[in-house]
Amino acid sequence: MSLLDPAIWSGKAFIGGWTTMSGGTTPVVEPATGAELERIGLATADDVTAAAEGAARAQAAWARTPYTERAAVLRRAGDLFTRHAEEIHGWLIREAGSIPGKAAFETGTAAQECYEAAALASRPLGEVLPSAEPRLSMARRVPAGVVGVIVPFNVPLILAIRSVAPALALGNAVVLKPDVRTAVCGGVVVQRVFEEAGLPEGVLSLVPGGADTGAALVTDPHVRVISFTGSTAAGRKVGAAAAEHLKRAHLELGGNSALIVLPDTDLDRAVSTAAWGSFFHQGQICMTTGRHLVHRSIADEYIARLADKANNLPVGDPAKEEVALGPIIDAGQRDKIHALVRASMDGGARLAAGGTYESLFYRPTVLGDITDTTPAYTEEVFGPVAPVRAFDDLEEAVALATASPYGLAVGILTADVMRGLELAERIPTGLVHVNDQTVNDEAVAPFGGVGASGTGARFGGVANIEAFTETRWITARGTQVEYPF
Repeated sequence: MSLLDPAIWSGKAFIGGWTTMSGGTTPVVEPATGAELERIGLATADDVTAAAEGAARAQAAWARTPYTERAAVLRRAGDLFTRHAEEIHGWLIREAGSIPGKAAFETGTAAQECYEAAALASRPLGEVLPSAEPRLSMARRVPAGVVGVIVPFNVPLILAIRSVAPALALGNAVVLKPDVRTAVCGGVVVQRVFEEAGLPEGVLSLVPGGADTGAALVTDPHVRVISFTGSTAAGRKVGAAAAEHLKRAHLELGGNSALIVLPDTDLDRAVSTAAWGSFFHQGQICMTTGRHLVHRSIADEYIARLADKANNLPVGDPAKEEVALGPIIDAGQRDKIHALVRASMDGGARLAAGGTYESLFYRPTVLGDITDTTPAYTEEVFGPVAPVRAFDDLEEAVALATASPYGLAVGILTADVMRGLELAERIPTGLVHVNDQTVNDEAVAPFGGVGASGTGARFGGVANIEAFTETRWITARGTQVEYPF
């Protein structure tokens, strides 16, 4: 049976069932061809209110559900991701512009997120505290209530499921708002999986929409926790609105991650690693290698080899041919990328490869002669652009790596692993990979950045318990206390 049969969801979203939305419908577009694949319901603020109210009603019963039953739902969800992987891959390729390998990674990770979340349901959720009084004193983790999850277009399935799955496992209800550009991959897939897995009605709702829909979700009084993944600019607004309404916001934001290449590294492997870090999924990943910091003794050769690699990577429609890069998500994002490349060249950067596009297919680009003010070096490009800057010693490498306001990931390539680890200690960042590039993710690992990249490692493994529960102090005495009045 087809999990994603459009007859079930076409033109709709999910609030207590598949239903029409107040905002009408919006097209599901294939960026590679511009073709309309389907239509999805477009939620308004009124729809968000209905979803949040329904979630609040359903959450209490779901939280009382035995942990064994909640875990079973999560395990069935993981199995469904595996069973329907090929069907899901098709949507990730056509709607999100993913190459098949990236689609397979998303689906496999989604299944693993569900299995890891299932294990959360049986984790210890409290501790016995000492007390100066004759009583039992405990700190207990309880569900936060209703969790609002807002996800972007770039890795839509993983970025949705890594919050949805643990939040559900820990007894919360969830209202999910995917980006309308990938509402099927980041929304319909998740909703259909949990629908088939036996999740009770109302515990998960789907409200695709734009900024207004997201704002309504952040400010709704029934929603107690916001999990937001997106740009730093949008994240600041989400964080401010959440703080005004006295609710927690977990913010996983942008990045401009550095790859530090020391002179003792294997240069052939370094170039392969670097190309993957900058060009995987067209550079549309928060962890993308945005700054290549290369020791001056090998910088020229590094640029030449990386440019040769870029010139030989096939770019095209991943649904029709075997390519390394697919399309940019839309014309607006493509134009932003190209404007940063052109501005960098106008400022003196040397174009070593790429810098051109056809339709939404942007060639992988390598830039040399980078300075402190090169736009493609100082800003998050979110495209397949690799600016390479030379450094003379480790002190300069650390200074350059830490000069960015972002602090998501750093990669360090060196034959001396201990020196790599020592170097990493000096660079504030959420993720560090010695002898690997910056784009890495595992369901068991804590994930998040610092500075302009977000509010820390709030996702992954046991970190999810803190993210999606509240701490309650509980005491119990054998007899009532007698007070003087």
